[in-house]
Amino acid sequence: MPGDASANSEPIIRYRGVTFSYDRSDSSVAPALDRVTLDIRKGERLGILGPNGGGKSTLLKLTLGLLTGYSGSIEIEGHDPHAAAARRLIGYVPQRVEAELAFPISARHAASMAATLGCSALGGVPREIRERVERALEVVGASSFADKPVGRLSGGQLQRVMIARALASNARILLLDEPTVGIDPSGQRQFAELIARLHDELGLTTVVVSHDLRTVAASCDRVACLARTLHYHDSPQGLTPAVLAEVFRHDAAAVFGDLHVDAHRASECGHDHGHDHGHTHDQSHHHDHPGGGGGKP
Repeated sequence: MPGDASANSEPIIRYRGVTFSYDRSDSSVAPALDRVTLDIRKGERLGILGPNGGGKSTLLKLTLGLLTGYSGSIEIEGHDPHAAAARRLIGYVPQRVEAELAFPISARHAASMAATLGCSALGGVPREIRERVERALEVVGASSFADKPVGRLSGGQLQRVMIARALASNARILLLDEPTVGIDPSGQRQFAELIARLHDELGLTTVVVSHDLRTVAASCDRVACLARTLHYHDSPQGLTPAVLAEVFRHDAAAVFGDLHVDAHRASECGHDHGHDHGHTHDQSHHHDHPGGGGGKP
């Protein structure tokens, strides 16, 4: 299966000892990220799970080159985040897209925005790019509503259009920020099916950033639990209520009551690919103390 193949592939993104603080002038303030070491392998589906304020958005912004001033290193196919952004290696699907919704444009136009950057207004859009946009809309199942105004799309439809936009720019890595927020259970199931299909058909590397364990368990092969430090990095079925309680200890209300059930849901979703990543990462998968790798609680 594709998930098995990714276990032996080279890392497409490497984080090594990444530490970042929003207030570097005050050493008494805990950093937003503390010595995070993580490999994301080519072709895998990784979920980054953690509470609100746990550093997920910070790691995302660092990866996209939107924040600077971190220590450690981040490499994306051998490039730093700014160089990777210039090469459009990462397709980013944001949680909120109010800017697009405010414009009177069609879903097709919204999907073409990234791919047509740099095209001359007088020369029009090259045929190759138009065909690429149409293929992207087709592969995500958005062709039937491509002419519909984006402001009238459902949450699930808009999400598909945003994924098509990333695919149309030939991104090799798809990074999705809280992709199931505001989407009903049926749409969440369809999202998991779509991610699996994109993975199988296109060989994409997908990274789902979420605080929702169910989303991660249903759509990812492996999970990294992040709460300022990396607490766990392995398959979802290996998660325990104890690990989750530690990760969400300051945000327990978001998952309280679902910890035990959701921690074992991955086995029901058929994501047990038998990975053995114990020898590939600098930090252990099951930490005996909070934070792992020397991180502070």
